Amino acid sequence: MLRAERGISRRQLADALGVHYQTVGYLERGEFSPSLHLALRISTYFEVPVEVVFALEPFPRLGAPTRPA
Repeated sequence: MLRAERGISRRQLADALGVHYQTVGYLERGEFSPSLHLALRISTYFEVPVEVVFALEPFPRLGAPTRPA
């Protein structure tokens, strides 16, 4: 989501991180778990805490209904 919001292609992100562009696709689809080093490089690239990019619980989709309190 961060990549798309900022108008960055998979290839651009992959080049900036030093990985293959398919790796970015695997990460986005949840088919690959990054090393700690790669996770930290991604969060540094986007200038956000690593927890914003990676979490144990999935973030709800934007526009998804929220549960009542």
